[in-house]
Order: sequence, then structure tokens, then C-alpha cells
Amino acid sequence: MAPPRKVPGGIVGELAAEFAGTMILILFGVGVVAQVAAAGIGDHDSIAWAWGLGVVLGIYVAGRVSGAHLNPAVTVALAVFKGFEWRKVLPYALAQTLGAFVAALLVRWNYTEVLHAADPGLTIKTQGVFSTLPGNGTLPVGEWGAFRDQIIGTAILLFLILAVTDVLGTPPGANLAPWIIGLIVVAIGMAWGTNAGYAINPARDFGPRLASFLTGYGGAWRDQTGYLYFWIPIVAPIIGGVVGAGLYQVLVGRFLPSAGPQEPGELPEGHGREHLEARNG
Repeated sequence: MAPPRKVPGGIVGELAAEFAGTMILILFGVGVVAQVAAAGIGDHDSIAWAWGLGVVLGIYVAGRVSGAHLNPAVTVALAVFKGFEWRKVLPYALAQTLGAFVAALLVRWNYTEVLHAADPGLTIKTQGVFSTLPGNGTLPVGEWGAFRDQIIGTAILLFLILAVTDVLGTPPGANLAPWIIGLIVVAIGMAWGTNAGYAINPARDFGPRLASFLTGYGGAWRDQTGYLYFWIPIVAPIIGGVVGAGLYQVLVGRFLPSAGPQEPGELPEGHGREHLEARNG
């Protein structure tokens, strides 16, 4: 594998980019759920589209500096299968979680009046603005059903991210990979959002969950049954990401014609055949 791209600021620059990119993602994702759940403006489709657009914008923010993982499950999967440096995994995950936490605090602050009007006790009724719940808090889905769901959903995500960003395959040209990845998230939201709210990202769930707990949501760590649920959207996506990336490698990646290495941990770039030829002389 080729060495990682050198960026001004080194690892500090990469972590700043992961923080910023994840913050942008969560500003749109948690913000739209607050608007729908607390103000009644919008619906499931607007939630799915805003999350997808948040991914697109977050990747454009961070992509050239850090690779725009924006998700610890992505970072771990790339370390397992794509040569991303293991020493950077924990710092990346912490930067992503901090970005999600700060974004959720901004959403919480901005929607204070609306959230308190809709749910004066700051209960499970609006907890889903910030973090996920089995069955979205109302449907008959248990904790282990949610665990299964998060493995499957994140496996789909990583399988497709690797397919889209593999320069040996058919990557989108003209810097369109962020849009395709955003559409993947929209599709997962529309097809796999029922059982567990499609967290598919430990930072996306834990950062806002912590922010909500620190700002009045005393039940933030538990689900509607009282189960200590917070660990499921952390552990299951990491397992699912490794499974999905592994399946891509087994079913597709190892059969692609070799034409040179891909940058370790690099997600958003992939500019078609002309880009691949330029990289390999």
C-alpha cells in the first residue's frame, strides 16, 4: 500500500477535518430530526434526504485532508482491509465523536424552545431527535433485533462505500463520489430505518446521546423498556462495517484487475479511468 497523503498539520490536520466533517453531518442530520419530531415540519423522507445531504457536505469538507471517514465503523473497516494506520483509529473515532457531540449541542441549543414545548419533561418522546431507539421507540423491535439490524445496515454501507471508492473498479468521475455515498445513506434510511433508526455510525449516535444527557435527557442511555441500549449503536455498526468491507473484498475486490495501489483510508476520491491512469503512469 502507498503511504498516506501528507497534509499540513499532519495528524492534527486530519483530526480537525474529521471533527469538522462529522459536525456538518450531524448539524443536518440531528437538525432535521428535531424539526420533524418537535415542530412537525417534514416527514420520514425529509429526514432521509437531509442525512444523505449531510454526508455529502461532510465529505466535501473533510475529504482532501483526512479521507472523510466521518464514522468509526468506516475507520475500523479501512484499517482492517485497506491499510489505514491502526495508530490513527482511536484518534479519528474521538474526533468524529467530538464533532457529533458539538453539533448536537448546537442543535439542542437552537431548538430549545421547540423541544421544551413539544416535550416539557425531555423524555423518550423527543430522545429520538438525538439518538436511536429500537423500533424507533414505538414499534415491536427488541434490542437484539436492533443489534442485528445495525450489523446488516452498516455492512451494506461499507460494502457500497468500498465499491464506490475503489479506483480499480468503476468509481464515479468528476468528484461525484460524495454524492453517491450520500445517496447510499438516503437509500439505507428509506429501506433500513424501521428497526433501529439506521445509526450505522457509533459517533453519530454516541456524541448526540451524550449531548442530550448533559442537557436534560436523563433517560438518554436507555431505550423505551429501560434497557441500557447505548452500546448497541456502537458495537453493532463496527461489526457490520468489518463484515461489509470483508464481503466486498471476498466477492468483488479480489477479482478486480490490479493496476496500482490505492491510498490507505482514502474515501472520496475516484475520478474514473483517467484518474487511475494518471496515478499509475
